[in-house]
Amino acid sequence: MAVRERLVRRLDSCGAVLICADLDELRGILFPEPAAEPPLAPPVPAAQTERVQLGGLVIEAGGHRASWHGEPLPLTRLERRLLGCLAGPPPTVWTYQRLFQAVWGGAYLGDTSILHSAVKRLRVKLAAAEGELAVETVRGVGYRLVATDATRAA
Repeated sequence: MAVRERLVRRLDSCGAVLICADLDELRGILFPEPAAEPPLAPPVPAAQTERVQLGGLVIEAGGHRASWHGEPLPLTRLERRLLGCLAGPPPTVWTYQRLFQAVWGGAYLGDTSILHSAVKRLRVKLAAAEGELAVETVRGVGYRLVATDATRAA
């Protein structure tokens, strides 16, 4: 939020300032779609129907569900998308740039505070996994989901 406030202060004398939550909102404002009749059955993108499983963790993107050993995890849509990226195969380090593109659908502009905040909230909610899952920071690069050997074997 401090970045936005500084930007508004610097641009205040230039005229109107438009602040959007994400790139989709900005695109909608700048390039409105002409009203068209929606198709009868819109195709569901493959990414929304994926099911990711890592040990006792199951994330169903299409069903908007995440569970740990059958117990639902109270995750927001954004946290589910973030966890789905980190848990998906192959297990790898997700750079800040890749996470911004996959989760927020926008370009990484160098400010990682929104990502750090989302990861912090996700870590708190993953505490229900009793230490078997953790989001590990790879300093200066990004994040990865790590699981104990017991979780990997399950």
